[in-house]
Amino acid sequence: MAYTRTPYSTQPVDLAIAVGEASGDWIGALAIEHLIQTQTLAMEGIAGPKLRDLGVKPLHGSEELSVRGYVEVLRHLPRLLKMRKNLIQHWSINNRPKVFVGVDAPDFNLNLELALRESGVPTVHVVCPSIWAWRMERIHKIKAACSHVLCIFPFEPEILAKEGISATYIGHPMAALVPETINPMAYRAALGLQSEGQLLAVLPGSRGAEVKHIGPAFVQACVELLKQKPELRFVTPMPPASKLLDMFRTMIPAQLLDRWALIEGKSHECMASADAVMLASGTATLEAMMYRKPMVIAYKMPWLSYQMMKGKGYQPYVGLPNILLNEFAVPELLQDDATPAALAQKALFQLDNDANRDRLQTLFAEQHQRLLKPSGEIASRVIQQVMNG
Repeated sequence: MAYTRTPYSTQPVDLAIAVGEASGDWIGALAIEHLIQTQTLAMEGIAGPKLRDLGVKPLHGSEELSVRGYVEVLRHLPRLLKMRKNLIQHWSINNRPKVFVGVDAPDFNLNLELALRESGVPTVHVVCPSIWAWRMERIHKIKAACSHVLCIFPFEPEILAKEGISATYIGHPMAALVPETINPMAYRAALGLQSEGQLLAVLPGSRGAEVKHIGPAFVQACVELLKQKPELRFVTPMPPASKLLDMFRTMIPAQLLDRWALIEGKSHECMASADAVMLASGTATLEAMMYRKPMVIAYKMPWLSYQMMKGKGYQPYVGLPNILLNEFAVPELLQDDATPAALAQKALFQLDNDANRDRLQTLFAEQHQRLLKPSGEIASRVIQQVMNG
């Protein structure tokens, strides 16, 4: 969406905000939407289309922060550091807001929040960094940088409270988007998929590196599955307007293409239409849980990256459903364990074991309810409190 950037100025501002991903723009907008129902606020910051529509003047667009991966971050680092330095000077010296709200993007926002809070600007960080998974040392920076943290998982405020950090659980905003009753056949019809037989959703990730590393193992696992379930069909969603769909298509043997639907976007619909899901570890595992789907979680990455990360983990689980349930409710296959044979074996169990399916649907429905809160209302109330001191 085209937009015109607003130049830096000394025009008074009530609220400053910085978001990166499209999800951050959406979560930020949920809170701002409630804030402006009862008052008029002058707002500016790093904003996406939803925040801009609500009246946030864009000093920068949110896509300027949408940088992933070590190599890409290094390439953009000078630009990002200059942007942050300019914003710190602008908001701590020239145009101090009553509150700063940083949504996710912790590598950028925490340092920005730290400088602003030291200058006297109250700060609210939305979406707690996943210190419970790895890099627990960041909790000290969170304590120094954030006046208040808004958490999307129920166990996070307790972790932060132990370090004296003010935090509030707002629920997971996506929980409200998932219906409580899922009709797979209706989703299949909407996607143009055949209704007969079992369907496995295969989600190898939303980034090129993920698809490159885990995609071949997923495809070979599906080849193995077909030996035992000749009528099984597959569906894979990929981000729209990306090259990932073509990349993944080249991994699929020609004889499987007639039973493998490749769809741009619509990842939720694809999961909802399936009997089970095979997917890369990440946010999609939480979404699959909300759609009550038995799943197999897997992840592969370059050997050196894995060696660097594996010593920084603090839990035995990597999948969000298992973290929330505090048990290996669904299988996780990481690195060398994510072989086609092992993936196929675990997927077969998830497809065919009715007792397992019933148990998971009950557990996942309970977790969905725990995540279901009026997130925007709670967030706006806390931001208002921090703004008023």
